[in-house]
Amino acid sequence: MTPEDENFLRRAIALAAASREAGDPPFGSLLVGPDGAVLAEEHNTTISEGNISFHPELKLAVWAAQHLTPAVAAATTMYTSCQPCPMCSGALARSGLGRVVFALSGEQLDGLKSTGGFPAVPLEGPALYDEARVPVDGYYS
Repeated sequence: MTPEDENFLRRAIALAAASREAGDPPFGSLLVGPDGAVLAEEHNTTISEGNISFHPELKLAVWAAQHLTPAVAAATTMYTSCQPCPMCSGALARSGLGRVVFALSGEQLDGLKSTGGFPAVPLEGPALYDEARVPVDGYYS
């Protein structure tokens, strides 16, 4: 962790604080390009925009996929106030970003909550493999 990394993490934490002050969950992120310039910043807007997917990490991953070449994306670093959740981690993997640096771990975040997390949704499967594989088979070749 460099002093520059710490400064960018402090900016992500400041974005998280501003998000909370605005009435949204306290999470913030920024994307830094290969030259050290901030390319984009986001904060959580799941409440104010009424969209449960509007985590800052997801919004920046989508922005990067739409606006950056694969080479530039691979040379970027995302700084975020908290470890990305599974939804955001999936988007980050697909976005091609080079690196993610976070302040709070998911475990540390859970320790700060006075109530439990979201209830687990039961998942059932796999099922109908022979049918479900038809549209997928060969796609990733």
